[in-house]
Amino acid sequence: MWKPNQTGNQPQNPSHEPVRPTPPATPAYEPPRPAAPAQPVMNSADQATIGKSLVIKGEVTGSESLFIDGKVEGSITLPGNRVTVGRNGNVAANITAREIVVLGKVRGNANASDRVDIRSEGSLIGDVSAQRISIEDGAYFKGGIDIRKSGNEKSANSSAAAASSSTSTSASA
Repeated sequence: MWKPNQTGNQPQNPSHEPVRPTPPATPAYEPPRPAAPAQPVMNSADQATIGKSLVIKGEVTGSESLFIDGKVEGSITLPGNRVTVGRNGNVAANITAREIVVLGKVRGNANASDRVDIRSEGSLIGDVSAQRISIEDGAYFKGGIDIRKSGNEKSANSSAAAASSSTSTSASA
């Protein structure tokens, strides 16, 4: 039996705690291994934001999606990406993009290679050119619509155009 005043067999740990084995020497943080080239390729989730207090006058171009909650005057050209005009957004510009979503106010033409979506809070004054368009109840739209047909969707788009013409006829009656 060991006694504290014996000098021959003293423990290494003076705090009287059991000695725990040391973990293997691996770093606590391992940097991620690059699976793809670093940073130059833009992800579809990447999105720039124009905040509420920002005012931009001129030409906006780029290669990423854009969320506008401020004021933009001029032109917006983001082919292959989405442009979203937020509820506080006020845009007086022609917009060219793959997809355009309007929650705020837009004065200008909307040219989308895929679709234009005007939500119930949104307002668009200008001509729309797209393959698909969606206008929710409560949204304001004034302008012309040009539905572009892709190669395989000719019959689907012509029936949609016929449906929209009958809807506009019943709405004006």
